[in-house]
Amino acid sequence: MAKPFKKIKGGVCAPKGFLASALSAGIKDPSVERLDLALIYSEAPAISVGTFTTNRVKAAPVRVSQTHLRNGDVQAILANSGNANACTGVSGVEHARLCARTTGKHLGLKQSQVAVCSTGVIGLPMPMMRIEPKLETLTNQLSSKNGKKVAKAIMTSDTTHKEIAVRFLIDDKPVTIGACAKGAGMICPSMATMLCFITTDANVGKSALEQAVQESVENSFNRITIDGDMSTNDSVIVLSNAQSDTPRIQRKSKACRQFREALDYVMLEMAKALVRDGERVTKFITLDVKGARTYNDAKKVAEAVANSALVKSSWNGEDPNWGRIIHAVGYSRAMIREELIDIYIENKAACIGGLQADTPMELLRKAVKKDSFQITIDLHLGEANYTVYTSDISPEYIDFNRSEYAYWKQSRKDGLV
Repeated sequence: MAKPFKKIKGGVCAPKGFLASALSAGIKDPSVERLDLALIYSEAPAISVGTFTTNRVKAAPVRVSQTHLRNGDVQAILANSGNANACTGVSGVEHARLCARTTGKHLGLKQSQVAVCSTGVIGLPMPMMRIEPKLETLTNQLSSKNGKKVAKAIMTSDTTHKEIAVRFLIDDKPVTIGACAKGAGMICPSMATMLCFITTDANVGKSALEQAVQESVENSFNRITIDGDMSTNDSVIVLSNAQSDTPRIQRKSKACRQFREALDYVMLEMAKALVRDGERVTKFITLDVKGARTYNDAKKVAEAVANSALVKSSWNGEDPNWGRIIHAVGYSRAMIREELIDIYIENKAACIGGLQADTPMELLRKAVKKDSFQITIDLHLGEANYTVYTSDISPEYIDFNRSEYAYWKQSRKDGLV
């Protein structure tokens, strides 16, 4: 069935009334010219909603942005890559506030109307001597053509930028949602290092937007895992500026269902893009658990299997090792009965009733050789289902993450540590 919306270009700048800019501030390495500082701005006041990491160690920008959103709505998002501004104490909070205050001054906004987000190395002070002087230039370069630049500026270990925009009709008038996201490692969100910024010109009420965002996040960013690590900086921020000139979208209305369907699609596409670009991954796996006694049991099983290093290693080795899958099911703390468990790889039975199925092994091996495949686990105990999107884990992942010493060396050169 055709989707009731179409993809368009523009990313976060696709909706009416949104501008963006990005530039190089040399945050990680001043000798390297790469986009690492970005700004998204709504020309009109916007309703805003955010969800953030539930990690008890929270980065300074997360704490500052949470406070700003609790106190009202934000109209701009300032983001940087290269430094997470996490575990930086009081000075880190002051730096985040300074970024918001200075950006707000150049935009004619209050400090509390600017959200700040950071991603990068944990524990290093922000090189404010390179960031603060760039903020005026950043605001002066705002344009409706810079959506892709923002998506590139927030990248860290990502190999490609991630953005999307869709347009659909409400009461015969076009409504647009745009988004960009980053994340490749430290991806196991419970709210991925992941950031996602979403803009829309929909005329949506605050309560309707809050519910839509919370439910869409639960069904997208909270359903992905690459390496089982939850970041200190995860943030999803949505700005809605009502510039589409449609009647106000209220909860439980037809228009709200249309908006929600498009938002679900945008968030899920961004979430899947994060997994596909995971640090040195080679496989994208859709893991479906069905027949669980409760929703929580289905979730426990899915997350136990998706985060198992043994399971992920076998996927990397293209080994259809269902024994590793069922052992993870067993320690998930969900209610199960071993003799009822069926496991399918690409709809081919690998395990039936807790025992080896009679499917020829060569067919199962062929299935896991694909870049993308589906695992289905049927517990046969109830009606509850849960889906997680995950990946393999490779030897190259370990090599890639063995050291961040170079970043600390640069900070010592800057006199920050």
